[in-house]
Amino acid sequence: MRTPLTRVLGPKTATGMSEGLGLETVGDLLRHYPRRYATRGEQTDLADVEVGDRVTVLAQVRSVTTRPMRNRRGSLTEVVVGDGSGRMKLVFFNHRHAQLKPNAWGMFAGTVGEWRGEKQFAHPDMHLLDGADDDADWARALIPIYPATKDVSSWVIQKSVTLLLGASGGLGELVVDPLPEDIRSRHGLLSLPAALLDIHRPTTMDDVERAAARLKWDEALVLQLTLAARRRAAALEPGIARPRRAGGLLDAVDAALPFDLTEGQREVGEELAAELDRDQPMHRLLQGEVGSGKTVVALRAMAQVVDAGGQAALLAPTEVLAGQHARGIRALLGPLGRAGELDGDADGTRVTLLTGSLKAAAKRQALAEVADGSAGIVIGTHALLQQGVEFADLGLVVVDEQHRFGVEQRDALRAKGNRPPHVLVMTATPIPRTVAMTVYGDLEISTLRQLPSGRGGVSSSVVPATEKPGWVDRAWARLREEVAAGRQAYVVCPRIGDVTGPDDEPEDADGAPAGDDDGRSERRPPLAVLDVAELLRSGPLAGLRLDVLHGRLTPEEKDAAMGAFAAGETQVLVATTVVEVGVDVPNATVMVVMDADRFGVSQLHQLRGRVARGKHPGLCLLVTEAPTASPTGQRLAAVAATSDGFELARLDLETRREGDVLGAAQSGRRSGIRLLSLLEDEELIATARTEATALLATERGLADHPGLAAEVAALATDERADYLEKA
Repeated sequence: MRTPLTRVLGPKTATGMSEGLGLETVGDLLRHYPRRYATRGEQTDLADVEVGDRVTVLAQVRSVTTRPMRNRRGSLTEVVVGDGSGRMKLVFFNHRHAQLKPNAWGMFAGTVGEWRGEKQFAHPDMHLLDGADDDADWARALIPIYPATKDVSSWVIQKSVTLLLGASGGLGELVVDPLPEDIRSRHGLLSLPAALLDIHRPTTMDDVERAAARLKWDEALVLQLTLAARRRAAALEPGIARPRRAGGLLDAVDAALPFDLTEGQREVGEELAAELDRDQPMHRLLQGEVGSGKTVVALRAMAQVVDAGGQAALLAPTEVLAGQHARGIRALLGPLGRAGELDGDADGTRVTLLTGSLKAAAKRQALAEVADGSAGIVIGTHALLQQGVEFADLGLVVVDEQHRFGVEQRDALRAKGNRPPHVLVMTATPIPRTVAMTVYGDLEISTLRQLPSGRGGVSSSVVPATEKPGWVDRAWARLREEVAAGRQAYVVCPRIGDVTGPDDEPEDADGAPAGDDDGRSERRPPLAVLDVAELLRSGPLAGLRLDVLHGRLTPEEKDAAMGAFAAGETQVLVATTVVEVGVDVPNATVMVVMDADRFGVSQLHQLRGRVARGKHPGLCLLVTEAPTASPTGQRLAAVAATSDGFELARLDLETRREGDVLGAAQSGRRSGIRLLSLLEDEELIATARTEATALLATERGLADHPGLAAEVAALATDERADYLEKA
């Protein structure tokens, strides 16, 4: 399986496969599976292809005409091909292609163009199925269509695979089956050689289904073994127990809380307290609905670690959020958070903020407090990860909004502990069970579903700007009504505007599904904060106190904008998604999201979680030009119809590419994921997790399964295996 392709294919083909498809070895090619299967006379492909797509189609020649070109020398040959439901032109300049005759079947590959309303290929690559072909597979009922490139066509891949399948000695000589016999038998799975033969040379679609069932098992089991091995390795790391101490900072935090903890917060708090009390480092994911109170749970865990003599570090994705965390925790702790200051409590600690924008003197002081241990709670952005940040005794790492960070950042902060610290990662993006098992499989998971009492709740509505322009006017009137009642509002736009710089928010909001079919062939640029703010100031929101917040402001400007909004001095804040996470202004009750179709489902859920954080009910208005009946319009309607983040997380998974959910490398060759589906294979993933745990729990582990151990080692040592922990 690890034999280089250069040894079995010609150098040109092997180089093309390496450069275009990332296929280096025999095993890589055998696991480059067909994306679909064509049959002669099938009724689907030509009707479905879109202009600009690079596709391979199976079709029959209907007519061939050749004529002189009008404006230049030479001839033009037009070939009309069809598949029963659609037709397409093949255009050749000065090439007659004598073998193209009516009724001949062929495979044609190229980029779909259009001329005078008709789809066409110009000079497509082609392979005719003429019966005289040396390769008998072209006469088979099912013809595999492979993911291909301009330089390596589907039929070149097919011929190369057939060469391997027909090698002397058969697949048994090339392939070592990594799956233990007892697992294959228990789950009724094909051997690996049989599965590879059926996936590449099926007679019926039943063959394909049986083969895919086996090959998905390989992917799921290797993934779960890798994650289970990480869990076991983490369990063997010697950490330091941080037991709860009566009469310390934690008790003071509980006494200072201006509200009662929810039952869920108490339960998760006890769970964390028990794990912190052990010398085996905690590795836990805390997921919870927007506004469910994860930060309070994390603060209580940090206080317990400080009581035990350690330090806690909170890593936040933005300076706005880091500053808010610092202000909130300092306010809650009061004198207990100002140890060493004139009005501080000697029994308390210091809350230190470390960000990249600190002035030199403030940064030196912060670094000194972290290094000498006087800062028990350290809050910061990526600046915490830099060289020169040294902790006296790092006992707990809290990562806020885990989806904004990769495993490398988490590990960089963990490495600053003298001994492996406890780790708590938090996300307000609810995670479907399959993603939790596959992406966060090395973490134990706690979930907060219950919202604190006294919250007003948020109602959401879609505002179809093109179909019902009067609704947009009503949206601004509704916002003014809330402001007149003493409340505040957000207006969110996908981008900043003006001259887009490298620090601009992306043109399309992060997480928006690719290729939304909303009936528009060309989309205008996304609405921008600076443009919208100016229009609102001079139009529907004239007279209101309005300000902007976006990523190109200086840290001081951001703090000033957020401070004015939090103090009620600003009535309307026009912002990018910088307000998506953590921003907490209880008096804000309205959010208008412009170009809502540019945002992903979970992102919209996060955004609307910024309103109704106090006692007043909230309103979220999703403004869009997408037609109501389009998939985009239906997606927005689904967001408006439910506030259940877990239901929306599944919708998000359905409407986005799964590779986006699992990280960019997920779709790559090295990730090992080609057939496994998070939506369709939940039961298989769960079963594979059970089998992986059982295999590693045996005395010899994978020692008796060298093929499986090699697959796990290949994934675990790959530089792109960090996709396992990115959602």
